[in-house]
Amino acid sequence: MPRPTLLFDLDGTLADTAADLCETLNVILELHGRERVPNDRVRHLVGGGARVLLERGFRETGEPASEALLDRSFHEFLDYYGRHIADHTKLWPGVRDQLDLLAERGALMAVCTNKVEDLSRKLLEMLSIDHYFPVVIGGDTLPVKKPDPEHLFEAIRRLGGENAHSVMVGDSETDVHAAKNAKLPSICVTFGYTRIPVAELGAEATIDHFDEFPAALARILPAHFG
Repeated sequence: MPRPTLLFDLDGTLADTAADLCETLNVILELHGRERVPNDRVRHLVGGGARVLLERGFRETGEPASEALLDRSFHEFLDYYGRHIADHTKLWPGVRDQLDLLAERGALMAVCTNKVEDLSRKLLEMLSIDHYFPVVIGGDTLPVKKPDPEHLFEAIRRLGGENAHSVMVGDSETDVHAAKNAKLPSICVTFGYTRIPVAELGAEATIDHFDEFPAALARILPAHFG
């Protein structure tokens, strides 16, 4: 029996990163003469990576940003965020316990995120969960990113897993659409960052807390967790 393969999104799925992303976005917006976006609003702008977040932030506060402005602000964003990446970021409750259980079961695990790879690895290390994830596919690791299925396929290949025994775990339409494009099942958390209600995304399972994760896995991969 091939080992089960779990592909995890990062922002909003494994960790609550919104406060640090919100502050970084607002620092950059203020730098360019824009108003701050309320934190509860920024949570709905997250997803797709820093450049997409900036694009949405500029649209939220006035005229859309030019490509040149996005290029400049993207580098400013990465610089500031890299220095404040875990000021307020925390793992969601229950995450570490579930990662421990999966490791004990011999599951293969990767992070598939649209956050740039080096910042993703830095955050995983600061949260002390980097050892669970020998493979990290970031938004700049490949020529494509989620929802392109190759983002997931490459993670599975690097882990030595098999598509038929894999599941995507995320919090947004980007993650669920990536799974659908890859013809993989998905589990969606209800407490992350999504612009579309989770119930409308069409994931095979949804969970309100990571305590519910084993039951969701048992339904989706019964040969491994049933």
